[in-house]
Amino acid sequence: MIPPPDSLLRYSPPVLVCRRTEKRSPGVSRTGRAARGRRSARTYRALLSPQAPRLQASPSALPPPTGPVPPPRTAAEPGKQTQELLNAILPPREWAEDKTLWVQEVSSAPSTRLDVVHLQEQLDLRLQQRQARETGICPVRRELYSQCFDELIREVTINCAERGLLLLRVRDEIQMTIAAYQTLYKSSVAFGVRKALQAEHGKSNMIKRIAELEEEKRELEAQVSDQKAKCEAIEKREYERRQIEEKKHTEEVQFLKRTNQQLKAQLESIIAPNK
Repeated sequence: MIPPPDSLLRYSPPVLVCRRTEKRSPGVSRTGRAARGRRSARTYRALLSPQAPRLQASPSALPPPTGPVPPPRTAAEPGKQTQELLNAILPPREWAEDKTLWVQEVSSAPSTRLDVVHLQEQLDLRLQQRQARETGICPVRRELYSQCFDELIREVTINCAERGLLLLRVRDEIQMTIAAYQTLYKSSVAFGVRKALQAEHGKSNMIKRIAELEEEKRELEAQVSDQKAKCEAIEKREYERRQIEEKKHTEEVQFLKRTNQQLKAQLESIIAPNK
């Protein structure tokens, strides 16, 4: 396994834990570390809650001892307690190299103003080196700022555990909000893709329906053309028949007029000699 890359979060020098002859399941180790981290975090949250007693109570506020007096606390105990709290907030890094397990805990050394200035310079430098985007969504910029925020939590926790736990709550809330927005974005993308597929399917159906209607329109136009042609042929045939009938009627009238004139002339010729 490749050692973890450099981070803006300050770590102590790595410590060799054990030499492994068999490869341990990574899922089990991660699960164990996560369970230990959750238990430690819950323990320290319970200790530092408003209802719980303060970590450093004044001697006058403590009740008088009723039993045997415990031995005085050594100077290493506050540092150990701070290191345990840091390990609960920021879990140590573990990696395997050449069948050996290495662990690197978060540093418990306090930071000065120069360290904060150096952190800012390192943040700007890594943003430039990794070509992080200045605006918009950028995983690189988010990763670097998360590391910077973890380093600030470490520095604040060393000076004040309560303030560090409060910053931890702020960080967790920000991460939950970002995760919610990511889920919303993914669901909206899936919804958009689904609607696009439905629109594409509806578009193909509409195209098919339009083709059917256009074909029906062409058939109806052909029928209209046929009916117009038939109507024009009938009108032409009726017009010719009417012309023939009128001509025949005119000829018959003329024939009857001539016949009438002839009969009238014959009648007059018959009547005239008798006078």
